[in-house]
Amino acid sequence: MDLPYIKQLARPVIGLEAEFKAFVDGEEVSPEEYWRKPAAFMDRPLMQRTSKSLQLPTGGALYFDGGVIEVVTPVIEIAPECTGRAVRSIWEQIGFVRDQLDAWESRTGHNVRLQAFSCHCNISFELTREERGRNRTIQKLALLLAHLLPVPVIVVGLNKRSTGIGVRPRRDRIEITLDFTPDPGLMSATIALIAGITREVIAWPSYRVDMLAGLPRIASIEPGRHPARNGWVTRDYHFPRNPFETPLDDEVWPTTDGRTMSLRAIALQIVERFREPIRIHSDSFSYRVLLSVLHGETPSLLDLDDRPAAYDDVGRSTRWGSVLPELENFQTLMKERPGRRRSDLEKLAPPWRESPELSRSAYEQLFIDVANGRPLRLGQELLTPVKVKGWYHVLFCSASGEEKLLSIDQVLTLGSSSEQAF
Repeated sequence: MDLPYIKQLARPVIGLEAEFKAFVDGEEVSPEEYWRKPAAFMDRPLMQRTSKSLQLPTGGALYFDGGVIEVVTPVIEIAPECTGRAVRSIWEQIGFVRDQLDAWESRTGHNVRLQAFSCHCNISFELTREERGRNRTIQKLALLLAHLLPVPVIVVGLNKRSTGIGVRPRRDRIEITLDFTPDPGLMSATIALIAGITREVIAWPSYRVDMLAGLPRIASIEPGRHPARNGWVTRDYHFPRNPFETPLDDEVWPTTDGRTMSLRAIALQIVERFREPIRIHSDSFSYRVLLSVLHGETPSLLDLDDRPAAYDDVGRSTRWGSVLPELENFQTLMKERPGRRRSDLEKLAPPWRESPELSRSAYEQLFIDVANGRPLRLGQELLTPVKVKGWYHVLFCSASGEEKLLSIDQVLTLGSSSEQAF
């Protein structure tokens, strides 16, 4: 059966990337120079993507890229709870890599730690050519988001050593770059607000910055050009004062509508405007964490004295389902700040343990099946997955050696139409 080549996905998606610096025995190393390829510290053969990347059995991938170790999630359909799925997936990739490094440490006697570097949130921009226009381009969308996202992202997900966030337009997606957050709950709250706001704004009839009228914005901020790729970045020096060094509740920020507000109050009003799309895309725990931080019930990382130590050893003490040691006792932290309400989050188990497990999306489960070698029946042929190409295609091989390149949408369609299919 011959199938046409399909270059686009049928559904809008979200995906996360996380980059880490590698330190071996206390010294920073370039992964490409030290290990040459990711397979060097694996204890089992894994499906190869390129010479410097592997498909992981947890569904994502591992790269050596520009002097850092990078893990990425599979694409995950944009739907209710998709942000929780994406954050869970990135932590599953981190957990697998950390376990492999632990085993490598035991075999070699060396010590390896992963220092948080960056996180990239990729969100589909699927507007057709007919739906776009002079005021509705992906470039204008990036600039609009560079004005809109920084304050709420800073309050919810960044730390006192952060410097800003970036927004980069890509061919079929928008990419938001920020510091990696080594706490699954705060990361999921941050990704929920990014995805909810971005998906709502994509539906707007225009991406001109004046569409933000009515929302609180700090006066005199103009994002700068992104140094690496076409895009925009809003850094600490673009603000009238450093937002990472100013207490979140200090009312010192003049806004474009003539008020003087705190950073937390500005973030809360922005999120309130997008509350419904954020709720739709997030899971209940992430949504509650987000609102709790914005109401001052749960501490932000900027409420802490310094950046938590987990940034310098990601995946060792904090994993999916746990919280940063510095945030474990919400009640004690909040007692140090009189006048704030106590959060009901302090009564909960670590993220998602008290809730039913998040389901897997169809794309996510497909990549897990592919990475673990599950075959696909196509007519009378039984095809074995041998390689993932990009994020939309899988290369299969038949018993006779014939290769077939299928998009993940084709795999799902074929799988749903056959009793013995993938």
